[in-house]
Amino acid sequence: MAKKLSGGTKRKLSYIISMLGQPKVVLMDEPSTGMDPQSKRFLWDTISSSFSGTERGAILTTHYMEEADALCTRVAIMVNGKLECIGATQHLKNKYSSGYLLEVKLKIEDITDEEQAHRLEELQNYVMSLFPNAVTLEKFGTYAQFKVPKTDVPSLANVFASLEEGKRHHGMEEYSFSQSTLEQVFIEFAKRQLDEHAGDHDEDDKKDNKRISSLII
Repeated sequence: MAKKLSGGTKRKLSYIISMLGQPKVVLMDEPSTGMDPQSKRFLWDTISSSFSGTERGAILTTHYMEEADALCTRVAIMVNGKLECIGATQHLKNKYSSGYLLEVKLKIEDITDEEQAHRLEELQNYVMSLFPNAVTLEKFGTYAQFKVPKTDVPSLANVFASLEEGKRHHGMEEYSFSQSTLEQVFIEFAKRQLDEHAGDHDEDDKKDNKRISSLII
């Protein structure tokens, strides 16, 4: 019977079997891989309720940072087999995140595409006046997304006051200002590792071009 089940249902069945006998510690490897969003959320809620308020624990490995954020009280991030950090998810975000993510949306009005593009440009200029070192990640239609470094955010209260000002006077319909996700923290570590390897490769390249070529392959 189990052979005929879908991949997501097999994952749920595997978790149920792992909990038989009330084990003290459960080892899980990407328990929600291959599931649709609704099934993932259901399994995450089930796993969380199984361990909440008990003396049982679980060790979980995953490449899916949203899964780690949803299930884990402490997270360890490894890059290329090297342990980079360990701690509570919020602690890691506070310590290692490079900044914030700002998403803004223009008010939808009966105007030409050219006028809409001009208004979005004006809104972008307003955002850049608030955060001089921000980087535009996306911009299309009535939507724009920015990466804002921590150095541009001395006070969250001032940030939200300025964004509310943007809603009143700069055609902004809505905005979202959020801390970097665990996924972005992981990406920052991965980028750092790549930069280190690039530096190592450059140094080795001076010594032995043939050797470095084989390493890149």
